[in-house]
Order: sequence, then C-alpha cells, then structure tokens
Amino acid sequence: MRNPLGVNPQVIALALARMSESVGNSFLIVVLPLFIASDFVSGNAFGLTEVAITGVVLSLFGFVNSPLQPFTGRLSDRSGRRKIFVLFGLVLIAAASFAYSLASSYWHLLGLRVLQGIAGAFIIPTTVALVNDLAAEGNRGGNMGTYNTFRLVGFGVGPIAAGGVVDAGPYSLSLGDISVTFSGFDAAFYFAACTATVAFVLVTVLIRDPDIEPTDGNDGSGGIAVFDQSGEQLLDPVFALGVISFFMAAGIAIFATLGDLVNAKLDQGPTMFGLQFSAFVLAQILLQAPIGRATDFYGRRVFILVGTILLVPTTLAQGLIPEVALFGEIAPDSWLMFGARFFQGVAGAMVFAPALALAGDIAPDDRSGSTLSVLTMAFGFGVAFGPLVSGFLVAWGFVVPFAVAAFLAAVGVVLALTQVEEVITPQRTIPFFG
Repeated sequence: MRNPLGVNPQVIALALARMSESVGNSFLIVVLPLFIASDFVSGNAFGLTEVAITGVVLSLFGFVNSPLQPFTGRLSDRSGRRKIFVLFGLVLIAAASFAYSLASSYWHLLGLRVLQGIAGAFIIPTTVALVNDLAAEGNRGGNMGTYNTFRLVGFGVGPIAAGGVVDAGPYSLSLGDISVTFSGFDAAFYFAACTATVAFVLVTVLIRDPDIEPTDGNDGSGGIAVFDQSGEQLLDPVFALGVISFFMAAGIAIFATLGDLVNAKLDQGPTMFGLQFSAFVLAQILLQAPIGRATDFYGRRVFILVGTILLVPTTLAQGLIPEVALFGEIAPDSWLMFGARFFQGVAGAMVFAPALALAGDIAPDDRSGSTLSVLTMAFGFGVAFGPLVSGFLVAWGFVVPFAVAAFLAAVGVVLALTQVEEVITPQRTIPFFG
C-alpha cells in the first residue's frame, strides 16, 4: 500500500507510544491544580499562595527537562542507542504518575514533578532523534510532521477527559469478597501511569535502535554552537532555529495564564476559553503532517519564514481583540479570539516541524540527538517561560504580553531571513516564492 506521507512504520509506532504517554501526562495539567486546591494536599507551601504553588508545580516540568535535554541527547549519541533512554524515561513517568496517588503535601508534588521533568529529558530528545534516524532526507518532513501530529492528539485529548474522570469519582471495584474504593484523583493518576505503561510496551515490542555509529565524545562537538563556525552567518543555523522555536513557544503559551482576564474581557465562560486554547492544538493536528510532507518537496526554509511572519499578527491580534471595538463589528470577539488562536496554530505548524526537519538535515548521522535537542530544549523553555512572564507583563496592560511576544516573533522573522539557509535541494517550486 502506498504511503502518501512517506512515513516509516516504526515512526508511526513511536508516534503512537508518544500519543499514549502524552494523554496521561496532559491529564496532570488539569488534575494537579484541582488536586492542589483539594483537601488531599496540605502542609508547608513555602510562603506561596495556592495559585503561585500551582504555577510552580506546573512549570517545573519544563524548567527541569529543558536544560537536561542536550545532555541526554548527547549521551544517546555517544552510546549509539536511543530506545533504552526512551524506556527509562517512560518508567520514571509511570512511577511518578502512580506516586501522585500517595502524595499528601506540597513538597511531594514538587519532588514528583522534578522526577517527571527528568523523565521528559530522557524521552523528548531521544524520540525526536529516533524519528530523524529512521527518516531519510526525502521524507524527513513527513515523518516529523506525522510524529508531532500524534503527540499533539494525545496532548489535546488528555485535558478534555481529565476533569470528567475526577468528577466521576469516587470509584468502587469489587473482586469477589474484596472491595476497593478510590477517589477520582487516584483514578486520574492510575490512568496516567497506565498510559505510560502502554507506551513502554509499544516501544519495547515495536521499536528497534537504528544502526548508528556511537560517537567517542573527543571531537569537541558536544556543546551547543552559538555562532556559525563556517563564518557564512553570524549564528549557527541550528541555534537560530532554536531561538525561533523559543519565541514561537513563548508566544503560544502566554495565553494559558490569562484565562480569567480573557473570560472577563470577552464576557465568556471557561468552556469558550477551553475552545480558544485548543484551537492552536487543532490547527497543529490538522496541518503538521501535510506541511511536514510539503517541505520534503518545496524545501523547509520558505515554510519557516512564512510561519514566523504569520506569528506576528496572529499573536498581537489576541491582545487587541478585547481592546479594539472595531473588531467586534466584524464578528463576536470570542470567535475572533478562536480564529486568532487557530491561525497562530497554522503559523506554529509551519515553523516547528519544518525546523526539526531542517535541523535533522544539518545534523551529522552520529549527532542527531544533541543537535535536535537544541530545538526541543528551546521549545520546552518557551512553553515554561511564556506563562510565567505574561503574569508579570499583564500588569502594564492586557495587550502588553501579546505585544512583547509579537515583537519576539518579528525578531524570529529577521533570524529566519538572515541566519537560516536551505540545506536540501527543493524538488518543486512554490508559485510566487521561487
């Protein structure tokens, strides 16, 4: 059967595993704030308010795993093995997810979130490196796009179901004379552990390490190159792609912290905010795979450039929609916000998968783990940085965090224009772009 996206079957299996793990892991985005606000957690909050400790707990995952990713990516390069790193990370994820059911204090949650962050550092760069190793130059974009699509489906489904699982508790199970009762929170944590276990089984059974030569670590290539050693550009192209990915992720994530303000300004409920938040994910799910495959024919750089340009107005519009009366005459503000988030998702789809594919084109065969970890680390930092900084910037006005993010996206446009070059020879020409 012909595969129109040119996707390696092992990449599909790996994508399914990441989708399973992402469903459970994204459960925690909804469940942990509810758990912290419940009577199940008490003790010393380190002088922080409940809202503040919730923000710290949620952000820890990104702040712990992001700086570790270059190290785990490099270790996988030096060993010539990826699968064992993924499996180890999944074991940690499963164990930490189950252990939440035993937690009773804030420091338990902080410790478990740190453990999950370490697990993410083992999983994220090595799975992306695996996709890169399994793909070829002519189908790398399609493989990266498909992998990201499945992962995002898992990330999008989890939060939708999480609240229902918690609300439906407590649960009772009877096995003969033995009856077990557990809360909705416990059920959510058990489910998260099960999804990581399913991912572990899929990787164990269906994934094999590709034939790559281990690096000896003596060639001086283990660090992150900031400047272009060839002298043709100012910045190393992979580093430039990482900066662009950071700006994109931060601009996307600032919306998450401002839910109450958005709802008040647009006179809407939390359901509409959830739709607006998920609009970005919806666009990514629909477009990552076809855009990734299109880059195999038309090249990567043009998509990255158009995507970064589109990020500027779609990000700024989110700050202007509640403030500019003219927008309300075009369509209801809530749906305009949905549209802005959706087209921001279109922009994101045009940036991240092509950027990963381009970095994969640049990466030497024995260093894809350390090379691609630059982008995954940058994206993780952006997702953690965006919500944190928007909470401070909004004090100067609702539009300010969006304006700052749009400015950073504009800097990304300059970087894409001046520091990123095409590596593969495009097979076809895009009309009007050449």
